[in-house]
Amino acid sequence: MSIFVKATPAPTPKTTNIRSIALLYGLILMVFALTQLVTFQDFILIIDSYWLPLDRQLTALYAALIVTLELLAVPFLLRFKLSPAMRLLSMVAGWIIAAFWICMSVWLVLTDNAVSSIGFLGGLITIMPGLGTVLVATAMGILAAWASWGMWPFAGHSTKTKK
Repeated sequence: MSIFVKATPAPTPKTTNIRSIALLYGLILMVFALTQLVTFQDFILIIDSYWLPLDRQLTALYAALIVTLELLAVPFLLRFKLSPAMRLLSMVAGWIIAAFWICMSVWLVLTDNAVSSIGFLGGLITIMPGLGTVLVATAMGILAAWASWGMWPFAGHSTKTKK
């Protein structure tokens, strides 16, 4: 047994459509992360306008965590050669970021604060919160679940024990 981490190729997808679905979700997350990073100061202000119980420094860390999770989810979706632990972490990051955007879009629809943008595309393009953003975030969650189902990181490993 080696103490060093060994990268392994991604398991074969269960269906032919999974690769396209994962690429679509990966592209969405890359566009989100890129636009949020380009306008990061504005993105911090957008997150601050959500009325979350965070002070200014924690809001900046929270915004950085959002972008980090979006970027961390991409290696799983693009089927990079990764260690099993990193593949699992990347897959879970895709779930967490989809859940975050679902929660935030529902939060902004249910609260009565005047938010100018949801922040999907940072401060570059203003997207008003509403039912459309809830649907987009839910679609991201469906894409994350579908990609995880089709490219489960431990598909090649059997859970049955040999006799």
